[in-house]
Amino acid sequence: MDIRALEALRAVRTHRGVTAAAAVLHVTPSAVSQQLSTLQRDVGVQLTERVGRGLRLTAAGDALADAAVDVAVALEKARAACETFLEHPGGRVSVSAFQSGAELLLPELLTRVRALGTIDLELLDEDVAQDDFVPLTDRVDVVIAHRPDGESASAGWAQSEPGRGLVVVPLFREPLDVAVPLDHPLAGRDAVRPEDVVGEDWIAVREGFPVAGVLAGVSSGTDRAPRVSQRINDFHVVAALVAAGHGVALLPRHTFGRHPAIRLLPLRGIRAARRVDVLMRRDRAERIVVRRVVDELIAMTAALDRG
Repeated sequence: MDIRALEALRAVRTHRGVTAAAAVLHVTPSAVSQQLSTLQRDVGVQLTERVGRGLRLTAAGDALADAAVDVAVALEKARAACETFLEHPGGRVSVSAFQSGAELLLPELLTRVRALGTIDLELLDEDVAQDDFVPLTDRVDVVIAHRPDGESASAGWAQSEPGRGLVVVPLFREPLDVAVPLDHPLAGRDAVRPEDVVGEDWIAVREGFPVAGVLAGVSSGTDRAPRVSQRINDFHVVAALVAAGHGVALLPRHTFGRHPAIRLLPLRGIRAARRVDVLMRRDRAERIVVRRVVDELIAMTAALDRG
């Protein structure tokens, strides 16, 4: 079997179609279709089937895609076995993070990795909806992602269909506090509860992003739903709107805890936090340079997790 064809099969499963898979693999859709046809002739069973205008894997295709993960892992293990004999293993590692996570983590990560001397780090900002983090692992070595606090790592990532063959490394828990302007009546409080803030005008993120789920919990224990006046994903813009008195918002404590014109108030009574994880494909997690980058992330976030 051709290794590239097995990779194409995995990509079609993860990205649910030939066109999207081709974009990730940097080939044409016709090339992906040809690889699938060749692979299907080699194994002698049907691997894909049409569903409307889309394409999905059959049970046989699904089983072969799982086996393709093991093949890719074995190849990377073989490479890593040789790299252990190098005095200073090196190479290029790509790292992506959602916007506020990038601001918090990437500057120090780049400083640490440059000090190692042999790793070329490529940084990417990928602020996507929660369901789109796992597919990023097909084109990025290390994906820094976030999920709601009450959701386990396995339920949030690895048990999803695209999450097969995924390695999840939990990094830290980050509280989400209620941001209010300094002249707000609640600004003098040490903390607030849902019933204190449910009636406020809220500046929220778009639906499908982890912080949106936390805001939904503000209505728990009350008979009112939060009144969302604006939906904006850039937390810097959100903080500016809060500071100008246009509403309150949920903001991550470690990134925005020192904004001069707003006050962050801990939210008691609900799970007001997000979990930050590293996501990697199992094969890429075998690379020594990738593991070293992740080790640096673990070391630099240990204090945040304890806090």
